[in-house]
Amino acid sequence: MFKKFIAFCLIALAVYWSFRVLLPSQISNLDTPDSEFSTDRALVHLKEISKAPHYLGNEEHTRVRDYIITQLENLGLETEVQEGYSMSQWGNLSKPKNILARIKGHDSGKALLLLTHYDSNPHSSLGASDAGSGVVTIIEGIRAFLHVGKEPKNDIIILISDGEELGLNGADIFVNKHPWAKDVGLVLNFEARGSGGPSYMLIETNQGNANLMKDFVAANPEYPVANSLAYSIYKMLPNDTDLTRFREDGDIDGFNFAFIDDHFDYHAAMDSYERLDRNTLEHQGSYLMPLLNYFSDADLDNLKSNDDYIYFNVPLFKTVIYPFSWIFPMLTLAIIFFIFLIIYGFKEERLLGTQIGKGFIAFLISLILSVLVGFFLWKLLSILYPQYSEMLHGFTYNGHSYIAAFICLSLAISFYIYHKFYQQEHVASLLIAPLSIWLLICVGVAFKLKGAGFFIIPLLFGLLSLLVLIRQKQPNLILMALLSFPVITIMSPLAKMFPVGLGLKILFVSCMVVVLIFGLLVPVFGFFKHKNRLSALFMIGSIWFLVSAHINSKFTEDSPKPNSLLYVLDSNSNSAVWATYDNLLDDWTKSKLTDQPEPALELQKNTIGSKYKSGFTFLKAAPVFQISEPKIEITHDTIVDGFRRLAVCFISNRHAERIEVFSDSTSIFKQATINGVAAKITDSTNTVFNERFNNRLFSYYVADNEPLDMIFTVPINQTTHLQFYEATYNLVGNSLLGVKSRNNNMIPKPFVLNDAIVIKTALDIK
Repeated sequence: MFKKFIAFCLIALAVYWSFRVLLPSQISNLDTPDSEFSTDRALVHLKEISKAPHYLGNEEHTRVRDYIITQLENLGLETEVQEGYSMSQWGNLSKPKNILARIKGHDSGKALLLLTHYDSNPHSSLGASDAGSGVVTIIEGIRAFLHVGKEPKNDIIILISDGEELGLNGADIFVNKHPWAKDVGLVLNFEARGSGGPSYMLIETNQGNANLMKDFVAANPEYPVANSLAYSIYKMLPNDTDLTRFREDGDIDGFNFAFIDDHFDYHAAMDSYERLDRNTLEHQGSYLMPLLNYFSDADLDNLKSNDDYIYFNVPLFKTVIYPFSWIFPMLTLAIIFFIFLIIYGFKEERLLGTQIGKGFIAFLISLILSVLVGFFLWKLLSILYPQYSEMLHGFTYNGHSYIAAFICLSLAISFYIYHKFYQQEHVASLLIAPLSIWLLICVGVAFKLKGAGFFIIPLLFGLLSLLVLIRQKQPNLILMALLSFPVITIMSPLAKMFPVGLGLKILFVSCMVVVLIFGLLVPVFGFFKHKNRLSALFMIGSIWFLVSAHINSKFTEDSPKPNSLLYVLDSNSNSAVWATYDNLLDDWTKSKLTDQPEPALELQKNTIGSKYKSGFTFLKAAPVFQISEPKIEITHDTIVDGFRRLAVCFISNRHAERIEVFSDSTSIFKQATINGVAAKITDSTNTVFNERFNNRLFSYYVADNEPLDMIFTVPINQTTHLQFYEATYNLVGNSLLGVKSRNNNMIPKPFVLNDAIVIKTALDIK
C-alpha cells in the first residue's frame, strides 16, 4: 500500500514538474545588476507604452513611436524611421513607420536582427502583451547587452516594426525595400497572442531546421518551451507574424518567441499593463539574453540546412533534438521490440489472449468515450452558455476551469472502466492495447506529421515497462512510476496547449491526450485495486471545476463582455441604421437596437467581416445625422490596350481611420494600383481581386489623413460598381449620436470594425 501511495505521488509530482519548468518562478527586480536583464526595468517602459490604444494612425501611436526612439537614443543608438505604403496578402493597405537602429560588429558577416512591433490592434487594445512586451524585452535586453561593453562579431539590427496587426505591413517594406534587409542572417522575433503562460519557440525556415536547432541548444536558454509538433500545427493555421515576411520574401530564417495563454485578452481592451503575467515577461528575457549573446558572435552565414530535426523540451535535459532520419529506425526498433515482447510474454505465460482482448476493450472504451463526451459536452455547454459565442477567439475567461474539468472527467472515465477489468496478475496483458494504439500513432506521424515524431519516446519507455511486467510478477511500483516520467513530462503540457492555442472547441483532443497518457500508466494503476475510488475522486474534481466555471460564466468587470455597435449612414439613400456583430444583445446595445432588432441581411451582402468570418447580425433604423461625407471623383478615364483605365480619388472630410472598398463578384479587375502599390495578380486568371470574401476588394488603414488614390484597369464595356465604407472610431461618447460609454462589465469586441461611425457610399462607373 505504501509503495502504491509513493508511486501515485511520483506521478503527481511528474505532472507538476512538467509544468513547473516551463516558466521562471521569480522575476528580476530593479536591483538586478545592470549587465543583466531586469523584468522590473522593462515594466517601467511597458507602463508608458500601454497607456492607451496606439494603432497605426492615431495620436497615441505617434507618442509611443517617439518614446521608443527616445529610449533607443538614450542607449547611444542612432535611429531612423522607414515609411512607405504596403498592401498585405490579407488585402490591407497602410503606411507603416518602422523604427530602426543598428549596432556595428567587428566582422563583415551576416547581421542578427531583433524584431517585434509597436502598433496595437485597432481600435481598443492597449497592446501591453501584443506586442509591447516584445518592445520592452528588446529595449531592456539591448541595454543590458551594451552595458557589458563587449563589441559583437556581427552587426545587430533592431527593427520595431509598424502595421503588423494590419497585415505585416512594416515587415513587408523592410524586407522588400530597405537596404539592410540583405544583410540579415537570422531574426529573433518576440510576439504574443494572449497575456500569460510560457513563451513557445517556433522556427521559421524554408529549408531544414537542423543548424538552427543545434545553435538554439548551444545557446542554452534556461526555460526552453519548444516542440516540433507545435510548429507543424502552426504552419497549418492561418496565423502569421512579421517573421513570415522574412521567410517568404527574403528567405531569411528566424525564431519566433510567443506566449499564447490567457487568450481571452488577445487584441482586447484587457491587454493591459496590469494583466500581463510578469513571469511571462521574465521568460521572454530569459530567451533573449543567451540567444543575443550567442548569435551576436555566431556564424550566421551557414544556418541553412537540408535536414530537419525533431525537438521537444523535457525537465533536466531542456531541449532534446535528433534528426528526422532517426524516425523510421526508431519506429522499426519499437516494432521489433514490441513483437519480441509479445512473443516473450506468451512464452513466459505472462500474456494471455483473452486478457489482451479485455485490455483492448478497456482502452478503446476509455478513449472513445472520453473523446465523445469531451466533444459533445462542449457542444452542450456552448448551448447552455450562449454568451460564450461573443468571444470570437473561442477561449473563455473560465477556460482553464473547463480544461481542468475535462481532464478530470477523462481520468474518471478511464479509472472507472479499468476498475471493471481489475486483475493484478494480468497487468502486462492490459498494457498491450495502449502500446498498440501508441505504435499506430507513431506509424501515422512518421508518414504524415513528422513533427510529432518524439511520440516514439514515451512508447519506448512503455515497452520497457512491459519488459519489466513480463519478467516480474510483482514489479517495483516506484520503478514503474519512474518509467512513466517521459510520457507525463512530454505529453502533459500538450493537454493544456491544444485548447489554449486552438480554442475550447478542441477540448476533446485534451481528453484524447489524457487517455493516451493514462494508457502508458497502466503498469502503475493496473495494480490499484480500488480504481473506482480514484474514479469517484476525479469525477468530484470534474464537477468541482464545472461548478467553478459556471460560477464564473457571467461577465464581470474583471471578465467583461465583448460587444459591438456601429452607426452606418447610407449617403446614397439618405438612410441610416444601428448595427452590431453580437448574437446576444445587452443593455448597452439595446439602447439603440431595442428589444426587437431586425436581421442584418442587407448589410451582410457586403460585410465588413472579422478574422473569424463573422458578419453583422442585427440592425435597427436610426435617425439620419448630418455627418461630413467623403469626396469621391474620377480623375482619369481612358482606354489603354483595349481596357478601360480609371483613376478614382477618395478624400475623407472627417479624418477617416479606415476605408473598406467593395465590388460585387461580377466586376473584373485586370490591374489595380492603390496609393502607388500594385495589387497582386492571380496567376490562374491574370486578374486582381479574384478571390475576395463578401465582395471586399481591400481595406485602407489611414495615417496622416492621406487620401485614397486608386487606378483600376477593367473591361471596356463593364459597368463597375464600387462601394465604400468610411469609418471613424468615435461613436462612443459622441454628443451628436448620443451613444453613452459602456458599463464596467463590457469592452469593445475585438476582431471586428467597432465603435465606428460609418458612411456607406456607392459609385457606379458606366
